Amino acid sequence: MEDKINISELICTRISHDLIGNIGAFANAVELLEDEDDDFIDEIKNTLKTSSEVLTARLKFFRMAFGLTNANLENIETVKKVTEDYLQTLNLNHPVKADIKIINSPFNRAVMLACMCAAEVIVRGGTVKVSSTRQAIIISAVSDSPLAQNKISAMQTMLEGGTPENISQYAPLYYLQKILNDEERKLTIDVLSGFSLLIS
Repeated sequence: MEDKINISELICTRISHDLIGNIGAFANAVELLEDEDDDFIDEIKNTLKTSSEVLTARLKFFRMAFGLTNANLENIETVKKVTEDYLQTLNLNHPVKADIKIINSPFNRAVMLACMCAAEVIVRGGTVKVSSTRQAIIISAVSDSPLAQNKISAMQTMLEGGTPENISQYAPLYYLQKILNDEERKLTIDVLSGFSLLIS
């Protein structure tokens, strides 16, 4: 029970962190709108539009990745679309794209969480690629710019049983490891050619 509570706390902290910035921007735009200052009306509209789109995409993703199992998780096309939309919210100046080439599997939730983890190490734009072999599902972070080695090291530490700093940042990886352990599946990291998570 204690383990479940701890993971829930980490997930809540991480989700709150990922939403609060755009919620704040939305609230500030509403305040400016109430001031009826026409000089900022275009900027206000743009802020409201961007913030609402980001919040919608992230909440849809979080509901599927962390919520109760639902029919949407069984449809790989829905999983792809929701994951793609989520990744596009991460860095508007340096977009993170998705290239998901798998068929429906019982591990669609795990794939979503792994995509979230892989995106963490992309600093200045790139692609999260998902492919599969007979032995494993492979989720890779690909970028022309250097990947975040400190985050890769933190994830390796976690999978080796250690505790990285700022553990709530790695809530998706904790949860991913737990659901795979429950299914008697294995999660490993491959850094020989960049960064990949392997579900086997």
